[in-house]
Parts: sequence; C-alpha cells; structure tokens
Amino acid sequence: MVKLRLKRCGRKQRAVYRIVAIDVRSRREGRDLRKVGFYDPINNQTSLNVPAILYFLEKGAQPTGTVQDILKKAEVFKELCPNQTKFN
Repeated sequence: MVKLRLKRCGRKQRAVYRIVAIDVRSRREGRDLRKVGFYDPINNQTSLNVPAILYFLEKGAQPTGTVQDILKKAEVFKELCPNQTKFN
C-alpha cells in the first residue's frame, strides 16, 4: 500500500518536509517512490505537484493526516471526481 506522507529534511531546529509517495512498510527517511511536494512549516510555504498527487490518489494512495490537511488547504481534493474517493 502506498501513502502520501512527510519526509523530514533540513537541519536541527529548521525542519522542512518533502511530501512523498512511499510504501507503508518503509521508514520515514526510507526510499520514496516519487517526490510530489514540499512543505516548510516555519515560513508556511507549500509547493505541490498536483498532477502527480492526483495520479497517486486515483491509484489508491492514502494521505496521512497532516498531508491531508495540506492538500485540503491547497484545494487539491476539489479536482478529484466526488465518486472516486471520499475524504472529509
């Protein structure tokens, strides 16, 4: 099963995160299938590759809670057909 989750990068006390598609069994810094975005909580910046995210969501990937909040804020779920997947 594939999940969309955050992968920590950056230095101590200055964490930035990559949003990646990764196998569930992999660890947090494990090998990802594809990088699909970037999130900087300190500067509140987000960069998303929307076509890649939609591709993985259509194939059945499940976003984690934090990634789901980021995607909702960016209104990515509005681009999915309502009968394909149900996210709150």
